[in-house]
Amino acid sequence: MNQGSTALMSSPQTVIFALYDKVTLQDVAAPLEVFARANDFGANYQVRLVSGSGKSVGTTAFTRLGADLALADAPETFDTLIVPGGVPADFFFTPGTHDVPEEQTPDAIDDALRLVSELAPRCSRIASVCTGAFVLAALGLLDGHRATTHWAHCQQLARRYPKVTVEPDALFVQDGRLITGAGISAGIDLALAIVESDFGTDVARRVARWMVVFLQRPGGQAQFSVWSETKSPSSQGLRTVLDAVVLEPAADHTTASMAARAAVSERHLARMFLEQVGVTPARFVEQTRLEAAKVLLATGTESQDSVARRAGFGSSDTMRRIFRRNLGVSPGTYRNRFRTTGIRHSKPEAVLL
Repeated sequence: MNQGSTALMSSPQTVIFALYDKVTLQDVAAPLEVFARANDFGANYQVRLVSGSGKSVGTTAFTRLGADLALADAPETFDTLIVPGGVPADFFFTPGTHDVPEEQTPDAIDDALRLVSELAPRCSRIASVCTGAFVLAALGLLDGHRATTHWAHCQQLARRYPKVTVEPDALFVQDGRLITGAGISAGIDLALAIVESDFGTDVARRVARWMVVFLQRPGGQAQFSVWSETKSPSSQGLRTVLDAVVLEPAADHTTASMAARAAVSERHLARMFLEQVGVTPARFVEQTRLEAAKVLLATGTESQDSVARRAGFGSSDTMRRIFRRNLGVSPGTYRNRFRTTGIRHSKPEAVLL
């Protein structure tokens, strides 16, 4: 273990989940599993599920979820509050072929707002998963802070709560004692980061290995890669160009060479990119090379000069400029951050953030 001590390992951490009717089951179950397995490897988490009445609540996944305590019986002080996402009890999805369900957010749920408003002042750290961020925002807890939520709701969060600085590309964002996570599976990343902060990297890594998930997904890592976000073009010629860039980012991908590959003029290629991909040709090439460099930095030990050449930037100076412009950090800082989950320790042996 590279953080803390034996004394730290024996210090209990109390985590409370705020449950309300029709909560998202995975937003609760995934972090619960992380904390339970952390205890198997030497951590000391005491986890309680709290609902307003102490009774079980409905979920979005065909089953009910039991509560340990009613709000009236919750501890006066504890360490971490986790606010999961969910939908109002009277909301039902309309089946269809849409990619994004038009779901309502839990800031419309009085019980969720009451629970969190009473529990938040009692703890040292507050974390939300998925649309749980809307509850924190509705209570003003995110005002003046950076935050994220499920990618499908980031614009809505920013529009509804303009005092919140929304970071749509992050898996999770830590700002002071507040940690907000993206959708569903990002709850695992967030919980692993909390374990690392509380009980060290070794415990978190052993949990990740047991659960067959990656520890090295830092909060600042994008929710999606450029490949999965790219729209599928209708033109086969453009599809050929995109595939060539992704398969060999270091090759010659000037607008002229890409236009020749697609058998169109440079002007027409630019129009095709904007209409079918949503970005310019140069921007797509830059995003692809940036993604390639991120993977090389995170998974290997090559020098930055080598990474820059393989990713297509040519020089480490160019790569450094691209990283700072797009990510706000240098390649070296990105590599260092990627080897940990990204939750900061307030001091070397601190238990709480």
